[in-house]
Amino acid sequence: MPELFAQLLHQNFAELEAAAESWRNLAKKLGDTQTSSGRRVSGPLHKAGWAGVGADYGFAALEATESKLGTGKTDARLIHAVLGALSTRMQESQRKLRNAVADAEKAGHKVRADGWVEAVEAIDPKYHNDPDYQGVQQQANAGLGGFRARIDAAVLEASTVCTQAAELLYQIDPFDLDKRYGADHAREDAVRVGEFLGLGKKAIPDGKDPQQTADWWAGLHIEDREMYLAAFPERLGIMDGLPAAARDTANRSTLDMQLNDYALREGSLGYHERYLYRSLSKLKDKLDQADVAPPDKRVYLLKYGLAKDGTAVVSVGDPDTAKHTAVFVPGTSHQLDSAVGDIDRAGDLQRAAGRWNGTNGTEDVAVVSWLDYNAPELNTDSVGSADLSPGIASDHRAKEGAGRLREFTHGLRAAHQGDQPTHLTVLGHSYGSTTVGAADVRGGGLGANDVVVLGSPGLTVQRAGQLHIDPRHLWVGAASDDLVSNLLSGASLGADPKDSGFGAQRMYVDTSGHSGYWDGGSQSLENQGRIIAGKQPENGATG
Repeated sequence: MPELFAQLLHQNFAELEAAAESWRNLAKKLGDTQTSSGRRVSGPLHKAGWAGVGADYGFAALEATESKLGTGKTDARLIHAVLGALSTRMQESQRKLRNAVADAEKAGHKVRADGWVEAVEAIDPKYHNDPDYQGVQQQANAGLGGFRARIDAAVLEASTVCTQAAELLYQIDPFDLDKRYGADHAREDAVRVGEFLGLGKKAIPDGKDPQQTADWWAGLHIEDREMYLAAFPERLGIMDGLPAAARDTANRSTLDMQLNDYALREGSLGYHERYLYRSLSKLKDKLDQADVAPPDKRVYLLKYGLAKDGTAVVSVGDPDTAKHTAVFVPGTSHQLDSAVGDIDRAGDLQRAAGRWNGTNGTEDVAVVSWLDYNAPELNTDSVGSADLSPGIASDHRAKEGAGRLREFTHGLRAAHQGDQPTHLTVLGHSYGSTTVGAADVRGGGLGANDVVVLGSPGLTVQRAGQLHIDPRHLWVGAASDDLVSNLLSGASLGADPKDSGFGAQRMYVDTSGHSGYWDGGSQSLENQGRIIAGKQPENGATG
């Protein structure tokens, strides 16, 4: 490898580093353009309610264009990463080579232009018959083999990394840029590039300990974080303990890829996939609308799932920086197609809390709609006259989702920024309150400062003292004509939480029915807002 030795020894990496930086700048411009398209074009159009056949085609074209911009951003970022790593590793090989050459010359050897290290002639060759000749020569050239091996290894190392980088760059297919499936191919490329950088999937924590996950993420360089998000969005998007912004980036990436897949197969989708396609499209529209909202109204997609009827976890406001954070757990009959309504309800709760949060208003309030369990079905209009589904009468689904709810609230704690922990309120409605109770009774509890349950059929316990939440901060709201609370509480899901003997606090409500607790202008909504903002509810006469 004579020519490679000379090239590496004298290589100037300024042009390679400049090329890497150019690709980084291109990635940023493509990303900014993608974001700008959402915030300045598609977002405002969604918010304005543009509808009709023209809107359908128009939004489809915008989504395809934004997807391609995202693919371009990822590809450019990958090229920057490969070139940057190539420069770093080749410079390290160059240092090894130059050190080997310097050490060889210091030992008296001559290193030829082709990299060959010549032996030292310690004694004039004409004395080669001298009995001491061989010993003296061997001693003078004791390190000769080592110098040659070091030089060969440095050149081979540089040559190998060049070959690997070239193969990776070749696999980043520019023809993906005008295809809707390009994003998925870019993710596959990111996995390969990540392995080249030493950022493989095995390095990602198992996600069982949110604090461990938070610590791992905090220890990563920002470019390593970007690489993990590009390569493993489906894994990072569900990891409790990661920042909300990172999860949102990952989940929006997988959401776009899923929607692209459905769009390509639209003519062959079955009934369930069509339902998921419609539901995810509505969720995507809602997210796009929020892209033009003020920072405190930004919507973060923290998780979604396609199993059974689908799930979604969405935050209005950033829980990582919020002084007050609420997690709302919906109840019966909520599923993926309920996500848009659940986001609206989270917004109502955030505004209610903002009214009791002093001059900061909603700026440091975040409300999460958490639907990450299989909520049972129930027609609340026919409670008492219709057969109950097995789901609503059993705590099985609540207990099945309890662990995920605990991990989520613990993850909010681990990811939170600032000197002071957030004031955390967990609210559960209907069977959602059963899930809240099942989560708080085990595993160290939810870590909540306050818990609010509305229209509850039971919390899986016989008294408030069995939960981790301080009974003085367990609030029970129940309308006088709430059939779920009146007919199901105390049956099979634990004691009736509104009974005085249970040990919880009654929260005054002035609304009626099972789902009126969020009616605009109601004291029911205001009291929830007061609790979220860290204040006592106005109880008056219990409702």
